[in-house]
Amino acid sequence: MSPLLLSVLLALVSAVAYAAAAIVQERVAASATGPRYAPLRSRAWWGSVLLNGVGATLHVAALAYGPLSLVQPLGALTIVFALPMAALFVGRRAGRRAWRGALMATVGLAGLLSLTSGAEARSLADGDRWLLTVCTLGLVGLLFMAAHLVGRSVLRSVVLAAAAGVSFGMASVFTKAVAEVWTSGAPLAEWTGLLVLSAFAVTGLLLSQASYRGAGLAAPLATVTVVNPVVAAAVGLTLFGESFRYGTAGTVAALICGAVAASGLVQLTLDRMTVPADSPTESEGSKGSEGDAPGPEVGQGVDVGAVPGTRPHLEVEVRSRAVAGRS
Repeated sequence: MSPLLLSVLLALVSAVAYAAAAIVQERVAASATGPRYAPLRSRAWWGSVLLNGVGATLHVAALAYGPLSLVQPLGALTIVFALPMAALFVGRRAGRRAWRGALMATVGLAGLLSLTSGAEARSLADGDRWLLTVCTLGLVGLLFMAAHLVGRSVLRSVVLAAAAGVSFGMASVFTKAVAEVWTSGAPLAEWTGLLVLSAFAVTGLLLSQASYRGAGLAAPLATVTVVNPVVAAAVGLTLFGESFRYGTAGTVAALICGAVAASGLVQLTLDRMTVPADSPTESEGSKGSEGDAPGPEVGQGVDVGAVPGTRPHLEVEVRSRAVAGRS
């Protein structure tokens, strides 16, 4: 097997692992009644952490065998893999708008990453590292507070997912910065950088877990998938000396790709916010919903529609259930 083909295979399996981890995280968020950010007692959640680790390891291995311009765009396929996998394994079907948004986000992100060039990159100075750390902590903190001020659960989850994407993106930036100056002779010389990237990675994991509660799978996953590399690419362009390919034409194309990816995120968010209450995705529970629709409370009236003909036993049965529920 050629190194290029091996790199493609590793990148695709990495995207599948990330997609599987997201599905497990969403299921844990939908069923958990405990902590929103770190359900430490859930074995499934620890399984998702393991899957994320496998995905990250395979992604790094793919970069070792193939060029960045090929591996990074393939990583954007996570959301495309996640939708059919969720439908197959947990019965979470996605509508046309969700699929359209997922494809737009993936195509836009893949195009943006394919246009980014790492030629003539330079290392990150200590002052730049501390500035990035402070600015990132401030931005994540603002997004965290904004998420708790948003009334609708879908918007709150998307904002939390954006904060998770920022944290993951900065973890990638610090991974690159540490890897460029790391030597086997002094493995702990970059301990501050390792500490910062670990903190960002853990923060991103906890925020992404919280983002799946009340918003389903597609919108939070797409937000994290897009924001993560976009943040890393933005830092690379401004601080690492990276650039877009093909000069001005490449910059214009990158802006168009960014607009397409952003439009895909909007489509996914609107899809989740405008699901009809009587649609199969909301009324069939785990078979077709991306969220957990609350059931009727005890004593609450439920409209079952007109009942043709005489049904004397029906009234007696409903009354007996209501009385039993109150006792």
